[in-house]
Amino acid sequence: MKVLTVLGILVLATGLALAAPADKWLHVSVVDGKGGKAETVRVNIPLSFAEKVLPAIQVDKLHNGKVKIEECDMNGLNLWAILEAVRDTRDGEFVTVEAKDGNVRVAKSKGNLLVKVRDGKKGDQKVDVQVPMPVLEALLSGEKNELDLAAAVRALGAHGDTLLVSVNDEGSTVRVWVDSRNESE
Repeated sequence: MKVLTVLGILVLATGLALAAPADKWLHVSVVDGKGGKAETVRVNIPLSFAEKVLPAIQVDKLHNGKVKIEECDMNGLNLWAILEAVRDTRDGEFVTVEAKDGNVRVAKSKGNLLVKVRDGKKGDQKVDVQVPMPVLEALLSGEKNELDLAAAVRALGAHGDTLLVSVNDEGSTVRVWVDSRNESE
């Protein structure tokens, strides 16, 4: 009977462990240069680790997982009020700038804030940013003029796999994404 009880507990514990969601990982990949001269840097950090470490860093404007942006001149813009307005409005394209030396597009789509920048006459420099609205809300959930990085990391952990930032130009690429894998692509 004891053997069956222990066996039952082991099966239950194994089932719970398998059913538990995998820890999400934040990945950053930077490739600078082309061909044999390319240099690559990859960073892979479990979000749970980042969430615990961020509050432990007390440097310059970063304290307790929050960054103060006091010196940032927002030219009369209230980011928090703008975020609330974006959150409460339906999907759509908010800003489009088309110029001879580049294009910018800001939109909301499927619960994400999207920013696309194309620079250069040939469009050879590209920046794509996709931030889930809950992550953006968490980032701006702190006091006025501070970004709550720890809250944003928690929100990322609750969100599905996503590509956050992609930057491409003539000789380099940068990618920032979150998924359940503990290694870069």
